[in-house]
Amino acid sequence: MLIAVPQETAAGESRVAATPETVKKLVAQGHRVQVERGAGLRASVTDEAYAAAGAELVSREQAYAAEMLLKVRAPGPEELVLIKPGTVLVGMLNPFDREGLQRLADAKLTAFALEAAPRTTRAQSMDVLSSQANVAGYKAVMIAAERYQRFFPMLMTAAGTVKAARVVVLGVGVAGLQAIATAKRLGAVIEASDVRPSVKEQVESLGAKFIDVPYETAEEKEAAEGVGGYARPMPPSWLERQKLEVAKRVAQADVVITTALIPGRAAPVLVTEDMVKSMKAGSVIVDLAAPAGGNCPLTEPGQTVVKHGVTLVGETNLPSLVAADASALYARNVLDFLKLVCTKEAGFQIPADDDIVTACLVAQDGQVKRN
Repeated sequence: MLIAVPQETAAGESRVAATPETVKKLVAQGHRVQVERGAGLRASVTDEAYAAAGAELVSREQAYAAEMLLKVRAPGPEELVLIKPGTVLVGMLNPFDREGLQRLADAKLTAFALEAAPRTTRAQSMDVLSSQANVAGYKAVMIAAERYQRFFPMLMTAAGTVKAARVVVLGVGVAGLQAIATAKRLGAVIEASDVRPSVKEQVESLGAKFIDVPYETAEEKEAAEGVGGYARPMPPSWLERQKLEVAKRVAQADVVITTALIPGRAAPVLVTEDMVKSMKAGSVIVDLAAPAGGNCPLTEPGQTVVKHGVTLVGETNLPSLVAADASALYARNVLDFLKLVCTKEAGFQIPADDDIVTACLVAQDGQVKRN
């Protein structure tokens, strides 16, 4: 199959959908791979590296004429006019953007949105949300360390002792766990909170303290234990007590990293304006939920601002700031997905009985495939 990798055109996007590592494997599988000249430069991948891996270097027009396109972000209107009907598109296409999906359907594309893959063991190697959240959690701490005007670790010097920074991580998913691990490596004292008490062991295994909220009723304890290994939503009474405990920790924190971002929904408020006012001057909040409005109402998506003496970082594409490794991880996710729809013997096919493929299929034959 003729597979092409165009350069991303979205503002601020530095990632690329394939690397020399994955290109070499695609070529070994019998595919012909084309890469637009300069597609990987912002991710520290040269054209020469792609050529050495077996890719053909082509113009943008040639790339968009391929049978299959591998992208990071959904194509914009200026790209769609270059893509011929029937083309297979694989990327992070925002499956919750109904209008965007309709544009892909109107262009007669067969489109797969990798964010829609089920969260199952079999799909782990294709989980783009997790691979990119890992990068975001790391970069959030590095940005916080840059913006914070003091040291992260405790230092004992001839001029006196410097206390370690206190870091609070709100939301202990993939990004939150990576943020904890990274802040720990930098020597910070870390506390973490999550609406799922079941993640306490994970937090403590990374050297952080879990902000524990005791159970006062049988209902609360039962919800915390969950069903089938999954935590249930906690009752409002417990959530209110948790909010009070978090407010106390935020007031003492030097750095707060919020990570509660649920695809397709507005971000929940975790840090109120009153909490920001309670923080020390010079403190830093890095809001990973900025793309969905932010976990703090004072966050301005795409901007870094100072309010009430606190620096709020609203960067909306943290993985793109670590483009080389983010691209490497994403390209491997893409490669593993392609194994489900492209075989050397049968070529491209859509197995109707594959739950991963059917979940990711968002447009086909002029129709949107998601409700």
